[in-house]
Amino acid sequence: MSNTIPSGTVTPPYVVDQCRGVLHVYSDGSIVRSPKPCFDVPVHDDGSVLSKDVVFDAVHNLQLRIYKPAASLPSSAADPSKLPVFYYIHGGGFCIGSRTWPNCENYCLRLASELRAVVISPDYRLAPENRLPAAIEDGFVAVKWLQAQALSEEPDTWLTEVADFGNVFISGDSAGGNIAHHLSVRLGAGSPELAPVRVRGYVLLAPFFGGTVRTKFEAEGPKEAFLNLELIDRFWRLSIPDGETTDHPLVNLFGPSSSNLEALDIDPILVIVGGSDLLRDRVEDYASRLKNWGKKIKYVEFEGKQHGFFAIDPSSEAASDLMQIIKHFVAEYSS
Repeated sequence: MSNTIPSGTVTPPYVVDQCRGVLHVYSDGSIVRSPKPCFDVPVHDDGSVLSKDVVFDAVHNLQLRIYKPAASLPSSAADPSKLPVFYYIHGGGFCIGSRTWPNCENYCLRLASELRAVVISPDYRLAPENRLPAAIEDGFVAVKWLQAQALSEEPDTWLTEVADFGNVFISGDSAGGNIAHHLSVRLGAGSPELAPVRVRGYVLLAPFFGGTVRTKFEAEGPKEAFLNLELIDRFWRLSIPDGETTDHPLVNLFGPSSSNLEALDIDPILVIVGGSDLLRDRVEDYASRLKNWGKKIKYVEFEGKQHGFFAIDPSSEAASDLMQIIKHFVAEYSS
């Protein structure tokens, strides 16, 4: 029997890249996304937190989800009737993830409840359809939306009746942590271009940084890591600008073409990473350099914990400890 493919036969498209079963890239360039999240877990909503979705970028049809405690107790020292605002930018290697995924929703519900805060969780354009810097630009637009609410003569009162625009914190998980870092650089200390909105600090949860040269822990760390080296490389391959390498300034903050961060004036940053996270060396180096340059940096490493430990197992002792660390950071830097 001959295995020869008949002349004129068209080979059907086949998968050349896939991310956690959610994103499939085919040989003909087509992209298929599953509506089912890779974290198929129940949402733990006990009714103590309210939420609503809002379009913040009509051009790209991007939405954000706002959470607030159902019983909004006084929290802000500047205005006892208002609550601090806490952005949570989801992760997913710039390629997958959404504010609607249950793991993201569960964490935002807990943040709103335990921080006694208004939590804002924005979506952003995903790669490879929209490569970097699209996601970072969308993060900026999501924060500018808050400024528009603060300045509007007809704001969304569901938000403005409880949100303290003078006490805003921006956090991000993994790729979201990368976005949060770049927002801290763009906005600078005091976030003057956002007035009357005032960012007080940033929380970077295992920020997704990279580079062409492997770190020691990337090369020698656990091969069975939740975020393994193959997946890290795949995320970068699909998300960095065409023709670029992982030494691109948006990826490698200390690469050959990156700007010098030493002279920057930025707001305080809390940096979190798991001790078994393959990103550990890069995250620790980031925090160490900024701290040595006189920035207000707090670095916390959770021994033995994997990438995204707080979202994967939100009821764990480590996740509860992290929540208290974030709570103290917010309290320390709120006005």
